Amino acid sequence: MIALVTQAPQGRQAQYLWYSTDRGRSFQPDGTAPVLPNPGVQDFRDPKVIWDADRGQWFMVNAEGQKLGFYTSPNLSSWQRVGEFVRTDLGLLECPDLFRMTADDGTSHWILGTSANGKSRGLPATYAYWTGAFNGTTFTPDHAEPEWLDYGYDFYGAVTYPHHDASGAEDATLRRALGWANFWDYPHNTPTLATDAYNGDDMIVRDIRLKKGSGSYHLVSAPTAGLDNHVKRSHRLGDVAVTGTHDLDIRSLAYDLNCELAWDPATPPANIGLEICRAAGGGRHVAAGAFLRGPFAYLNRRPTINPTGGESQTPIDPAAGRLTLRVLVDRTSVEMFVGDGRVVHSHRVFPLEGDNGIRLYAHEGTATFRNLTINEIKAAP
Repeated sequence: MIALVTQAPQGRQAQYLWYSTDRGRSFQPDGTAPVLPNPGVQDFRDPKVIWDADRGQWFMVNAEGQKLGFYTSPNLSSWQRVGEFVRTDLGLLECPDLFRMTADDGTSHWILGTSANGKSRGLPATYAYWTGAFNGTTFTPDHAEPEWLDYGYDFYGAVTYPHHDASGAEDATLRRALGWANFWDYPHNTPTLATDAYNGDDMIVRDIRLKKGSGSYHLVSAPTAGLDNHVKRSHRLGDVAVTGTHDLDIRSLAYDLNCELAWDPATPPANIGLEICRAAGGGRHVAAGAFLRGPFAYLNRRPTINPTGGESQTPIDPAAGRLTLRVLVDRTSVEMFVGDGRVVHSHRVFPLEGDNGIRLYAHEGTATFRNLTINEIKAAP
């Protein structure tokens, strides 16, 4: 097994090769010199290496400040720079990614991804990606503006990896994605760091697929199917009509909630959603839902303990009269999957131990929570 990793002796980042002859149980360095030396820049890290089968070569994407450097190699030890992908409007680029997927219409597409910071432009600071064409040295995006795998605050440094079928072959229609449940604004001051030395984890592993939309292709996400193996109790509540508020009898710290919000487009309510991680007497909670007068879907962590206040928003169409939500709640995170999963909001939150209530609401009108299902998730051993 070969690993190409970033090391920074004397503070100078470069890429080094390590190898294992015992199936990854231990690794040894391939000498003390880097296989990709730093040319004299501050940021030079996070190599993503793939086998470019079309051209019979290894290909590396490397994060280099506001550009991604492209390199090829015949042997993983000798690398030649062949190109770059530059974006000066998305902050520091990190953790690049490059892969090919087969879309739901059977066509094949290359995808270039990177963790980026679009806050200065009112965009997310999560995993940005472009669909496009790749010829071994150059990536040409289909559109200048990126799509985002997450619109929340805490899905940074994400990586993807292929799914393999029972025979061991790669399945080009499915990949997994794993993102850091944190962000650089607050990696050292989370509330649990002071109480029990706990400072974060990752969001749920996602199953991602490529889907054809109107004039473009985009990735859709869902919590990985393996989550079904960890359900300890299911509550199938059917259709629940709400005018004002409705408190559920279910109390849990970790669960997977599914429903379709439905309303009359002719007389829509102002605001529909759920208070989750809710304190027994109200007050502290996280709000997940749709503000139809915006109109936008939102995940709002301001009313609870969180690293920084914030509400993420994405546009919706109130004339549709319906919106599918899947909300995955864990002890220190909430992830809201909207519609087909093209839009996801992931937030770090820190509810207190007793903040485990669920309230439904429809303000200034009536809405129905169709096929409301809550699957409680059992704790890890």
